[in-house]
Amino acid sequence: MSSRQAVLFASLTSVALLAQAAPQPDWAKLEAETMQHYQSVLRLDTRNPPGNEHIIAEYVKQVLEKEGIPAQIVGSDPKRSNVVARLKGSGRKRPLLIMGHSDVVTVDEAKWKFPPFSATRDGGYVYGRGTVDDKDNLTASLMTMLLLKRLNVALDRDVIFLSESGEEGTTGVGIGYMVKDQFPLIDAEYCLAEGGGVVRIGGEVKYATVQTLEKIPRGIELVSHGISGHGSIPLKSNAIVHLAGAVAKIGDWRPEIRFNETTGTYFRKLAAISPPDVAKYYRDVLSTDPTLRKAADDWLFENEPRHSSMLRTSVSPNIFTGGYRSNVIPSEAKATLDVRALPDEDPAKLLAQVKQVVNDPAVDVRFTGQNERPAGRDARLDNEVYRALEAAATRVYSATTLPTMSTGATDMAQLRAKGVQCFGIGSATDFEDPPKGFGAHSDQERLLESELHRFVRFNYDVVSDLARAK
Repeated sequence: MSSRQAVLFASLTSVALLAQAAPQPDWAKLEAETMQHYQSVLRLDTRNPPGNEHIIAEYVKQVLEKEGIPAQIVGSDPKRSNVVARLKGSGRKRPLLIMGHSDVVTVDEAKWKFPPFSATRDGGYVYGRGTVDDKDNLTASLMTMLLLKRLNVALDRDVIFLSESGEEGTTGVGIGYMVKDQFPLIDAEYCLAEGGGVVRIGGEVKYATVQTLEKIPRGIELVSHGISGHGSIPLKSNAIVHLAGAVAKIGDWRPEIRFNETTGTYFRKLAAISPPDVAKYYRDVLSTDPTLRKAADDWLFENEPRHSSMLRTSVSPNIFTGGYRSNVIPSEAKATLDVRALPDEDPAKLLAQVKQVVNDPAVDVRFTGQNERPAGRDARLDNEVYRALEAAATRVYSATTLPTMSTGATDMAQLRAKGVQCFGIGSATDFEDPPKGFGAHSDQERLLESELHRFVRFNYDVVSDLARAK
């Protein structure tokens, strides 16, 4: 090839790459706008209960429509509303749904250093309920819609935005309602929502996680029955004693380890990027040698309980009630177990296992039917969304991407049950923060300002990569 031909080839290649690349905004100039929207939604008190998500719905609708994006408020309860907006594409590909939930968990205001709905900026952080669950995701999705419209990005698929209510325990007004009564508004090939994130250790990014699967919440009640009587005459049939024994057995029980594609890949990749002394346990827990596996399982249970929970269906006794006077032996006592089941767990077999562990005819074991979500299939790791997420994590964070299974529940479960391929993402947070009380649902929930801005860029990069015309 002559030098002239080489120059021409390079020029044509550059033009082709520019044609394929999505328009990029001036990220530094967007920081003030991003922070304004973030603080605005944080300052709107949407603790659930009662929710009152309509105040965010109205704010988001106004912001979208000011940019020329039609937005629709929908819901079964006017105070618990959702917002849907759509940027139209050519229709060559099926839509992409991006969503965040607008409600947050309740707060004990006396325990907060800063008022929980003040969105106080201090030391490079923003403090407030919802900073990492899930108003960062909501803000990033909102900014992505604004940027796609503002930069006039040509799309091969529709991009649908959903601000949903009720994720924190009242899904009937949010994703449950949307799937049951308004599914055509959000029907999509792919969905991006909460559930993943970027892990920082010692202030440095170590890896990114993408949630491709989640455990299924189920409630189980243990109800013990005995004979009531005077507290001065202890009885063998004391319902509290029977219940305490049952709860102790559950506390000592660890269901069997079972891997799926997501968790197997996660631990293999985590071992490859971890220090040798810790990587050993991630490798050994995958071993077929029962001695190595048990030793690794014991270490994870003691030192990294979240990783232990990813290995199995987990059962945690969280509520214990019984009695009404100190001098009266109660005839009944009740404990509630928080079960997070592997997606392929058979409910009937699980209940039978719990009964076998309890092994006490004085204790009834039954499902509560509360806060249940449907089981769904893993999101595939060999598709365009996962590849786009990996590429964006490399560009924005210089990070390796690991697929992960959430131990907690998200509203992607209902969408997965409808056949939507769902992927959970999130901001970069410090691994050390949750034990110190700075994580999601904590009394000092917070997010680094710099990581909010990085996450907005990451979100935009992924969505534009997947949706823009090429």
